[in-house]
This record gives sequence, structure tokens and C-alpha cells, in this order.
Amino acid sequence: MEIDKLIKQSKFVDGFQKAMINVLYTANHFRDTHIPIFQKYKIQGQHFNVLRILKGRHPEPVTPGYIKDVILDKGRDITRLIDKLESLGWVVRKHCDQNKRNIHLFLTNTGLEHTNEISKEVHEKDQDLRTLTEEEYQLLSNLLDKMRNKI
Repeated sequence: MEIDKLIKQSKFVDGFQKAMINVLYTANHFRDTHIPIFQKYKIQGQHFNVLRILKGRHPEPVTPGYIKDVILDKGRDITRLIDKLESLGWVVRKHCDQNKRNIHLFLTNTGLEHTNEISKEVHEKDQDLRTLTEEEYQLLSNLLDKMRNKI
């Protein structure tokens, strides 16, 4: 269904406004499809994002600053996200040997197992959501990059 019908709005200021609303609506739609998976593990999407970042560097340590640089949702409190994952036993914090003020984060074996389980479930759900060809997804990604990167 088209965005104007979904949100019951027939007039937009211009194509840019319509596209921006469509991007936000669509992002929320895809985010919401993963919520039941995350709820099962008592986490949120932002926690999963942190877990994926840690897994990408595993077994190397990751600093909170690195997570802040690459996390998808920049508005999140990294400390609270890590606190939750640590309370679950999925992440450990260790002081850096070279600089005691720096914290290194590591994925535990339990955290790695859960990250793999969640990743599998998310991947399976994502397969159900596919509606475009690979070329169309590439085009869409390029167009979104172009929208975001004002020259």
C-alpha cells in the first residue's frame, strides 16, 4: 500500500517530504517486525546492535567510544545498553591494561551464543520481508546514501 493511503494523507509539501515520511514509516515498520524476537530474549533492538558490533570484532575488545561511533541509533545511552547486556552475562567490562581509564568490552561465550541465535531468527524474518530484486535493493541503498550525503 502507498504511504499516502497508509497514513491517510493525500497532500505533501513536495516529493522530499513524502519520501522522508515514507523512509521513517518504513524504517519503523521493519524495526517493529523484529520486536517479538528481541522480547523473547528480554532485549531491545539497540542491544542487538551492540551485540552485533561486539561479535564483528570478537575476540578483540571493543571500547564504548567505538560502539558510539558505529551504532545505528546514535541517540542511545551506550552505558545503559552495556549495563543490561552485562547483567544478562552476555558482555564483560575490563579495564585496559595500558590505560586504566579505558574500558574494554568483550562478548562472553553465552553472549556469542545468544547473538548467533538472535541473528538466525532475524535473518529468517528478514527473508520473509523481501519484496525487491537484488538490483532494486542496491538502487534503493544508493538512493538513500544520496539523500543522506548532501554534496
